[in-house]
Amino acid sequence: MPDDAPVFAAWLAVLTPDEQARVRADFAEFDVASGSIVVQRGDPSDHWIGVVRGLVKLASAAPDGRSTTFAGVPPGGWFGEGALLKREPRRYDVIALSDSRLVRLPRATFEWLLERSIPFNRWLLTQFNARLGQFIGIVERERLLDPDAKAARVIADLFDPILYPGTGLRLPISQTELALLVGVSRQRTNQSLQTLEKAGLLAVEYGAIQVLDLEALRAWGS
Repeated sequence: MPDDAPVFAAWLAVLTPDEQARVRADFAEFDVASGSIVVQRGDPSDHWIGVVRGLVKLASAAPDGRSTTFAGVPPGGWFGEGALLKREPRRYDVIALSDSRLVRLPRATFEWLLERSIPFNRWLLTQFNARLGQFIGIVERERLLDPDAKAARVIADLFDPILYPGTGLRLPISQTELALLVGVSRQRTNQSLQTLEKAGLLAVEYGAIQVLDLEALRAWGS
């Protein structure tokens, strides 16, 4: 269990010491290389999964090869709780966009927390509400926004303080990785980043993005 566990699992803070002890004992960490498939659509939902380091995307591919990305998950983010609650197979692929370290929590421990911890249930409701807002925003940007606004919203989503409390305001991410999340070319993503940087919303660093005005990013193109 790494020393930064409270960062990638902020919800530990709402648990009692005994509950924290069991969760920490049941965590299982694993590393994945960039481009690796972490979870395939149709896999059994046996674990809740969190991101310790790196970046993964939730995506789905059609039989004709077309694909869509639902969300990127940076450090501090957890995913798959819906499938656990419904006891259904995974409904999307999870792919590492960079070398990443992830952590699994077994379904049995997740359900044990649901049955005994009111604070954990409240935290989970907040998670669901934030995720719902995120996906409504995804539908909006895919149907209504230009590439610059799409890039701004994708970046803002990666810095959501509820879903991804471990991100802070700086995220190691390459332009290639960001382009995969936005769904446009690397060149077009570079143009969008230049536009947003000139507007004073962010600073582009080598292999990273520093957010300067998160609220303005969320509102860009509105």
